[in-house]
Amino acid sequence: MSALELTVPATTRAEGEQERAAAPVRRILAQTRFDAMAMLRNGEQLLLTVILPLFVLAGLARSGVVDLGEGRRIDLATPGVLALALISTAFTGQAISTGFDRRAGLLRLLGTTPLGRSGLIAGRLGAVAVVSAIQVVLLGAVGLALGWQPQLAGLLPAVLVGVLGSAAFVSLGLLLAGTLRAEAVLAAANVIWVLLLAGGGVVLAADQLGPFGDFVRWLPSGALGDGLRVALTGGSWPWLDLLVLAAWTAAGTLATMRWFRWDS
Repeated sequence: MSALELTVPATTRAEGEQERAAAPVRRILAQTRFDAMAMLRNGEQLLLTVILPLFVLAGLARSGVVDLGEGRRIDLATPGVLALALISTAFTGQAISTGFDRRAGLLRLLGTTPLGRSGLIAGRLGAVAVVSAIQVVLLGAVGLALGWQPQLAGLLPAVLVGVLGSAAFVSLGLLLAGTLRAEAVLAAANVIWVLLLAGGGVVLAADQLGPFGDFVRWLPSGALGDGLRVALTGGSWPWLDLLVLAAWTAAGTLATMRWFRWDS
């Protein structure tokens, strides 16, 4: 410590350091960048969010084993795989990472820093948005290479469906991570992902699920998958699916605010 520093009162130095602290927006952006890079560098996360959806897309586009309904297979498969990718990032990935961060005490620690709890949540939401955008661009490019022909008029409603769907699944993922033990979160998140892939209205439209279709269409997975298909295949606004996703987002957010525990 220099002689000049010794002559400056500690309170003055503390005030100066506080003044030099990063602005809230910069702290959130830094957390967003950190969380996004952590997700992209994690092998298990990449398998779940990118590699598996790519395999599903290629399999559905080239194989006729699964009946996707009336229309070109690639046009029906790509929106469903986009929905699956969004769920992988917003729900499964966030639930698992948040659950283990909570067990390790990282959430409690970051909540006491200048970032704060609200900044931590905002950073994670930003990371989900960044990774989801990368997924959409990558999977969309692969779909186009396979012959996908989306309706341009449906791009705007598809974006809104994707945003609401991601918000709904982030809230549900955080609810899961904040109420169960980390090991239970890991098991439950993976099982739910498989169940949604098989019969949650994500890859297969609710109309293709027989008597379960009337129930599945009211799930956030069914609304997300059907909403993207209606928008990108028909070029129209899926108003009912948007309302369902908005309701799930509100319910999930309120439940998370009520029952989420920062300590394990």
